[in-house]
Amino acid sequence: MGDRSRNGNHIMQRILLVIVTISILSGLAACAAPAATPTAPALTGDSLRIEGAWARPSVVPNGNSAIYLTIVNPTDQADRLLSVRSPSGMAETHESITENGVVRMEPRPEGYVVAPRSIVVLLPGSKHIMLIGVAEPLAPGDEITATLLFERAGEITLNVPVEDQP
Repeated sequence: MGDRSRNGNHIMQRILLVIVTISILSGLAACAAPAATPTAPALTGDSLRIEGAWARPSVVPNGNSAIYLTIVNPTDQADRLLSVRSPSGMAETHESITENGVVRMEPRPEGYVVAPRSIVVLLPGSKHIMLIGVAEPLAPGDEITATLLFERAGEITLNVPVEDQP
């Protein structure tokens, strides 16, 4: 009976390991999966603008969050997002990269180039603004401030709603 009990425990441990592994991998895939691309904004107007900004909730003090948005450049001149600052936490431009089925996040200290008459979309699983060390938890319905610094357009300050989007 002792061998049968040990074999039963071993099998249960393996089943539990498989369940935990699948749960972890599913959670990682959900976090890294790109959201559906929104409808492209019109390239109208005479200056660079930001549309559709939102931030992810942050459930623990000193946790992380991310800001997603669309940069619209209807002008005939390229611009570059140089940096971002927020009183909510340290802000950095990042990009999620998938290679061989593994997702990793890389800082993009050079920011993002916004070509003439184009858009740059920051969305989950892709380019984004990472907020590191968010002092207070962010809940859906909250709002944070972020200031984006562009090479040509200068500073653009946003009130960014915190939303629980996929």
